[in-house]
Amino acid sequence: MMSDRNTITRKQFRHRFLKNEQDVFTHNAWDNVEWNEEQKNQAITQVCEHLQTKMSVEDANDLQNNADQNWEKFYSIHQEKFFKNRCWLFTEFPEITALYERESSNLLEVGCGVGNSVFPILTHYEKNNVHVYCCDFSTNAINILKNNPEYDASKCTAFVCDITSEEWNTPFELESLDIILLVFVLSAVQPNKLNQTINKFYNYLKPGGMILFRDYGRFDMAQLRFKEGRCISDNYYSRGDGTLVYFFSQDDLRKLFVSNGGFHEIQNIVDRRLQVNRGKQLKMYRVWIQCKFQKPLT
Repeated sequence: MMSDRNTITRKQFRHRFLKNEQDVFTHNAWDNVEWNEEQKNQAITQVCEHLQTKMSVEDANDLQNNADQNWEKFYSIHQEKFFKNRCWLFTEFPEITALYERESSNLLEVGCGVGNSVFPILTHYEKNNVHVYCCDFSTNAINILKNNPEYDASKCTAFVCDITSEEWNTPFELESLDIILLVFVLSAVQPNKLNQTINKFYNYLKPGGMILFRDYGRFDMAQLRFKEGRCISDNYYSRGDGTLVYFFSQDDLRKLFVSNGGFHEIQNIVDRRLQVNRGKQLKMYRVWIQCKFQKPLT
């Protein structure tokens, strides 16, 4: 099971609010930080400037057509060392823990990478009543995950899948999943392929099954830092390594999952975090979107 230390630390962290600006460098991060009008206007201006210096259509098409190759290179270079394990999942998404109480359940993580969500989840489930499926675009990522000594094929099935394709070759049946976990993955999908991808999620979830989502929000620090020529289209960019990223709004996700996808909206919140480098006296404003969507029971 997850350590008590991680649980306590995360709960305390989620309740750390900056009430006095003079205290900003006393902690590494602050929760639910509201922006003033000047910050909002500056962010809008920066994003509008990005649109004035978009990359060429040819370059954008080349990046999108070779998205798989760029992710293969990413994992070939970074292996399992780039991301930290996501032990915060159990606090943000108690639905994962609730599966432990059921007789038999199936969870799928899409865009699992090298297992930074998978292995904390596997550690969390001591019994064999929950099977964790996980897939990624990158063959390199799946190979790294399977070679991890914590990988247990009796509890976990990892496979390569392009979730934007019309047909999925899956080790599970339609309407067989209790939870689909989407953590910083849909931002890497071409915006014009999101609707068909979300329809796939709907088809594989059981009635009453849940989508648990966390990803980049509009005006996140990562978006505002992009230089000229990195913008492909509205809120859609290419990083320096060729991987792609979209920055969502709450309305984007409501339209995708509810209006077009047929899900019920259970949660749709903006998580505004102020991260602080106390040594360099730097402030870094992060914006993430966290959502929960449920497939109707009928």
